[in-house]
Amino acid sequence: MFARTLASLSLVGALAVFAQPVLAAEDTPLSIPGGSFASVDQAKALFDKGVMFVDARVAVEYVEKHVKGAVNVPFKEEFGKVSKTGPGDKFDLAKLPADKNKEMVFYCNGSPCWKGYKAAALAIKGGYKKVHWYRDGFPAWDSKGFPVE
Repeated sequence: MFARTLASLSLVGALAVFAQPVLAAEDTPLSIPGGSFASVDQAKALFDKGVMFVDARVAVEYVEKHVKGAVNVPFKEEFGKVSKTGPGDKFDLAKLPADKNKEMVFYCNGSPCWKGYKAAALAIKGGYKKVHWYRDGFPAWDSKGFPVE
């Protein structure tokens, strides 16, 4: 009996060592350091002013439907739906305008999607001065009946 219990405990211990941690989805914050937060109505006002929208979702989602006139610069994240970043993250800042004063709105699929937030944070870190982060993302935009293509 003791040997069987010991073997069971050894198996449980071995499984715990080899198990990969699973990160739970996190809601995105209501602000972004160095940039500004945009609600759905504020995002629409920026759209009406002609501000550039950057869709950080994967190309398949962008092709399906996106904010009218938005450019797709996908953020590939190593850790999805959490604030954590990693060396596997990829975002091509070269696809953004050369003018660091160009006003831009970054979005993805709303919270807990972090792609828009992470892309906006990298743009800010890259020296862009007028970065807006639209937290509610494409689902809220589309549900309001705002322009899409």
